[in-house]
Amino acid sequence: MPDALSLSSLCLPGTHDTYELSTPLGAQLQSGIRVLDVRLAIVKSRLIAYHGVYPQRTPFQEILSTIHDFLTAPATYRETIVMSIKQEDFAKNSSLVFSRLVHEEILNGPGGRDMWYLRNRIPTLGEVRGKVVLFSRFGGNGEGWQDGLEGLGIHPLTWPDSDKSGFSWQCKDTLVKTHDWYNLPSFLAIPEKVALATQVLLPAPNNPPMPILSIAYLSAASFPLALPPTVAKGFGWPKMGLGVEGVNSRFAQWILTHLAGESESQDPGSVAGDNDGPRIRGWALLDFYDEPESALTPLLVECNYRGRRKGEEGW
Repeated sequence: MPDALSLSSLCLPGTHDTYELSTPLGAQLQSGIRVLDVRLAIVKSRLIAYHGVYPQRTPFQEILSTIHDFLTAPATYRETIVMSIKQEDFAKNSSLVFSRLVHEEILNGPGGRDMWYLRNRIPTLGEVRGKVVLFSRFGGNGEGWQDGLEGLGIHPLTWPDSDKSGFSWQCKDTLVKTHDWYNLPSFLAIPEKVALATQVLLPAPNNPPMPILSIAYLSAASFPLALPPTVAKGFGWPKMGLGVEGVNSRFAQWILTHLAGESESQDPGSVAGDNDGPRIRGWALLDFYDEPESALTPLLVECNYRGRRKGEEGW
């Protein structure tokens, strides 16, 4: 990928609630995952991975150590990771204390400040190779951070809870379109969930006046008829008409359909990857990203090589 590419012009696979997965973080990174969703809580004055009321027991420092190892390894030192951080114990602990601890542990952790991109704008790939781009879903008014909110990484000021229609917010000169409808009434809403999430990843019509970053959470859950494994993986034998197909296999088929349509419409004399086929761009966060099949992450990576047009997106 050229250094001139904005992170808004990349298709990045991610994991929702990264530390709830049984797959270790190192294995996720080697699989191509580049957007992490880290949920933290304060335990004995230290940050550990948490989700809701469930401790995942991994210290934040251990997370940072794994990432530092990845970003300093000879084969992967030019990679980039986006890390969304969210406070899970806001009902119990002060948001200011949480923000202060994140700041302290980042500065004093492996790689220190140099491992992080903390500006509140969407960077180019060249600016953040070998770094972690902070996506802060915490922080209040930025108290305690150098430059306040401007030094707190990419920072949405609002995040509507389970907004079915999606929402948009502006990060400097980039419009961020976000889909995070997770509270499905039942598994019967899986097709609608996929339709709404995937729509965000397609180019906006009418040549919008500013760059767009699309963020789609393919994850969803509600009790008792839409638990996370059911939504992501489905159940039964759907190919035989016995069961329900989950989000992940539907999403993979959606990508394959678009890639096949692009190949069929491409001029036989054109160069592969330099064509007017549809672009799939954005950050896609998944539950159980390698189930029921492991092809979904490679498919998302492949999208970066399609729909290229000279003079656009940094090409």
